[in-house]
Amino acid sequence: MPGLYPLKFKPIFKPYIWGGSRLQTSLGKKIPGYPTAESWEISGVKGNISVVSEGFLKGNTLQELVEVYMGDLVGDKIYERFGIEFPLLIKFIDANQDLSIQVHPDDETARIRHKAFGKTEMWYVLEADEGSGLYSGFRKKVSRDEYLHHLENGTLSEILNREEVHPGDVFFIPAGRIHGIGKGILLTEIQQTSDITYRVYDWGRVDKEGKPRPLHTDLALDVIQYEDTGPFKTVYKPQPNRPVKLIQCPYFTTQRLDADQSVTRDYFALDSFVIYICISGAFSVHYGAEKPVALTRGETLLIPAEIKQVTLEPESRGTLLEVFVP
Repeated sequence: MPGLYPLKFKPIFKPYIWGGSRLQTSLGKKIPGYPTAESWEISGVKGNISVVSEGFLKGNTLQELVEVYMGDLVGDKIYERFGIEFPLLIKFIDANQDLSIQVHPDDETARIRHKAFGKTEMWYVLEADEGSGLYSGFRKKVSRDEYLHHLENGTLSEILNREEVHPGDVFFIPAGRIHGIGKGILLTEIQQTSDITYRVYDWGRVDKEGKPRPLHTDLALDVIQYEDTGPFKTVYKPQPNRPVKLIQCPYFTTQRLDADQSVTRDYFALDSFVIYICISGAFSVHYGAEKPVALTRGETLLIPAEIKQVTLEPESRGTLLEVFVP
């Protein structure tokens, strides 16, 4: 069986009503139309399984690859834990309008209610219009009754924590934290493999037929962390040519790497795949004696677990996110 190589996948586009055109104008993706809200870059979500776009494995699904290559692709401990289900979902999100205010269940609740994993995630802001912001957690501790009062009166935003955002900002969204992305923001989202969202407030929005989208008020009530007052924004300081840790949680570790020269990454002690998300610039990704792989802004690359050393050569300078399962 031929050895594995760094894998690119065909984007899976989602035409939600709040999307725009930035996935094309800013990231160079060939979106199917307007609006396009999300590009699922690497997905193991049932019904939305990523398909390899290049190389001899072109046309194979991510699930098929995990089934055949097992630990060589994802890492032995990850295969033992998750089987053929890939554990992370990587997205780009274009919020041309405000997204709904929502919350996600934890693993235990999702297992009982949906026979699925919960949803802990993080956001890395790529672009933000002046004054744009997002919601994460509450401004102060609230009671369930206080939350319901504001929800029923359309004043929920009064008790939510709003953060004005700028490119490079990072937010961690654990399960149970109420949140929502505001309009004018382009970001990348790293999350558990789950598509379970409890929508609690949608700004009075209606679809093309004049109907409001369904809300999940009752399901959310015992999921929301009412005393969640932060901290919300991740503080970090970029370093040249070395990774800087942004988020570490049981589900994923994400680091930022800013490079203006060759950087070699050793993964000999890591029993996990690695995902690169190119934020800016362009890189040549070298591995073994094989032909290097080009990686440009807006592209995502999966490094199989069996590849233990990678050298990143920026064209001049560039930034990428490095993601793996701890």
